[in-house]
Amino acid sequence: MRTKSLKKNKINVVTLGCSKNVYDSEVLMGQLKANGKEVVHEQEGNIVVINTCGFIDNAKEESVNTILEFVDKKQQGLVDKVFVTGCLSERYKPDLQKEIPDVDQYFGTTELPQLLKVLGADYKHELIGERLTTTPKNYAYLKISEGCDRPCSFCAIPLMRGKHVSKPIEELVIEAQKLAKNGVKELILIAQDLTYYGLDIYQKRNLAALLEALVAVEGIEWIRLHYAFPTGFPLEVLEVMKREPKICNYIDIPLQHIADPVLKSMRRGTTYEKTNALLRKFRELMPEMAIRTTLIVGYPGETEEDFQVLKNWVKDMRFERLGCFTYSHEENTHAFSLEDDVPQEVKQQRAQEIMDLQAQISWDLNQEKIGKTFKCIIDRKEGMYFVGRTEFDSPDVDNEVLIDATQHYVKVGDFCEVEITDATEFDLYAVPVK
Repeated sequence: MRTKSLKKNKINVVTLGCSKNVYDSEVLMGQLKANGKEVVHEQEGNIVVINTCGFIDNAKEESVNTILEFVDKKQQGLVDKVFVTGCLSERYKPDLQKEIPDVDQYFGTTELPQLLKVLGADYKHELIGERLTTTPKNYAYLKISEGCDRPCSFCAIPLMRGKHVSKPIEELVIEAQKLAKNGVKELILIAQDLTYYGLDIYQKRNLAALLEALVAVEGIEWIRLHYAFPTGFPLEVLEVMKREPKICNYIDIPLQHIADPVLKSMRRGTTYEKTNALLRKFRELMPEMAIRTTLIVGYPGETEEDFQVLKNWVKDMRFERLGCFTYSHEENTHAFSLEDDVPQEVKQQRAQEIMDLQAQISWDLNQEKIGKTFKCIIDRKEGMYFVGRTEFDSPDVDNEVLIDATQHYVKVGDFCEVEITDATEFDLYAVPVK
């Protein structure tokens, strides 16, 4: 009979997908550490917990491949146990159990207490804001709500994350204070939909009040807004942004498309005219603001005319930051009943055209920054460069500021003033201003 190993278990948490998953993994790790468990993030460990993404085809494929990779390691005796949690597991648990039975157990997105129990830990309700952050020490994600009530036809998130549930302002302030105490200087506010914040617990959109509370947290110098839904955007948020220097002149507002027939089929609750009116309001109230958006091409029924409307709009709007995805036909969404009639090669071509257009816009806007001075946060040192960001840039998705480490020294995790000396489409080269 095989005797039980006497070695101490080390739990390796592997995170796939978006920043919401990063946050969830950090909470899981904080709970494990509070229970006296040895836990690491994406390093060697004999027990593996994979936090999966189930959003679109590419993400699902990456999640399945990662599960198979660790199941193979388990069969080779390199790891003892493999557990799977997150969105893919929430959405496809019966299929996964059938197709990959060698995983020890699958958990959904709301089953943290059950996952902890299997790992020999108790869920500690008193751990408000206690997390093991995996981001560089100077910034952290702050998830202000979970789930989504929007009816977007293409999106499977409500299937995986459920209805919108806001966290109370007091709880988020405590979490921000604990992060600040640990050296975090920048909070990146995330949710499936920031602009819906507070409707469930305060009976009104309360993002502005939350921002007012967070700017009072000592040690926090930047607050950044991610994933703001355009329909019903609370304009008082812009007033707070304008008034409070801690709130970055930056907003991530996924617009998805602009052609009216596509917006209607997507069930976005807006039109070409309404979207442009909102963007005009943004530019009017916050002319310095960097707007990031994401678009979907190849949605069912998207004609060449619809695409040209989108392309011309991108050209006219000159968004500071933009990402483009090809449509993914997702089971159990409203759009799944439509014919996925845009060929894959046409989807890819359209996405490439949008990104080529955006690269030129980004290049032009970056050239205008040469010779100007910006406040910059230094995230890391990589090779020959210190890598930082301005307030107009979010980690991993936006421009980076590169400072030649052979010529200059700046402290990682600190702010510094820099002068931009050169620029490409997506990188800014700079020297520190003494």
